[in-house]
Amino acid sequence: MTQRNPGMDHALYPFSMLPARPALTWPDGARLALGLVVHFDYWEIDPPDDAVTDPRFRDTFGAFRPDQRSYAWREYGNRIGIFRLMEVLDRHGMTATLAAGTAAIARAPQVIEAALSRGWEVAAHGDYATRMISSAMSEVAEAELIDHSVQVITAATGQRPTGWIGQDYGQSTRTPALLAQAGFRYLSDWPNDDQPYLMTTTPPILSIPVQAELDDVQLLWHRRVLTPRYPDLVMAAADVLLSEGGRSLVLGLHPWLFGMPHRIHYLDATLARLAQAAGIWQAPLARVADHVFSAFDKGRPA
Repeated sequence: MTQRNPGMDHALYPFSMLPARPALTWPDGARLALGLVVHFDYWEIDPPDDAVTDPRFRDTFGAFRPDQRSYAWREYGNRIGIFRLMEVLDRHGMTATLAAGTAAIARAPQVIEAALSRGWEVAAHGDYATRMISSAMSEVAEAELIDHSVQVITAATGQRPTGWIGQDYGQSTRTPALLAQAGFRYLSDWPNDDQPYLMTTTPPILSIPVQAELDDVQLLWHRRVLTPRYPDLVMAAADVLLSEGGRSLVLGLHPWLFGMPHRIHYLDATLARLAQAAGIWQAPLARVADHVFSAFDKGRPA
């Protein structure tokens, strides 16, 4: 039996255990950075046969052709649910990062307008909710997808996106390098930490981890945790991270799920408790990345 050394199975980022790492500091002495990611997706009613989709949705994906049921669920989010989410965030003075797929932008540009009017960041999110990046793609195809996302978001917003949030965390081993070469400053696809860290790309790209278990689809849809438990679970995580200090908490929100009338109250209650908690800095992920890079440039951990 071969004995391997402790450490990494790849070279995408350095091996780093939490106790050996200095805590980050946030603006105004905050102990926790809170980011909200609202997903703006388009689910194809009849995706191509070679599309790679999140295997967690295999109970619906491919069961029907055309799959109007799954399409309608997601379309509800873009027609109704996302505006409920916006109203709740407005109520608590919070902003978000809109993870925008190019196919959704083409079909519902009003969502982009509403996000920009609120000062939200728009991050790149691939094209379709039914097509993940994977190693089955060629490097050329992946680079073209990234470039297309940049072009569409720049045209829709007037600003080049600085962040990438992959569809369902989908990546190949090339993705971080391709994103860095395309000018992205951060990605949010690696749920492996409680604070941002630099990846070994040229130029460096920042990984801002998302708390995958608290993503609403993972928690409420796949694991079937009852929605009334959501506020307490989020606050339990926030309390621990606040006590440790120098951490980040990124929550993924899907309008087709949390935008439902029977669920929106629980998101409202959660954000109310977070807004009242001392020591939390709430910001879009682009501002989190700007703060961390600025701190690194000054030679301190943040």
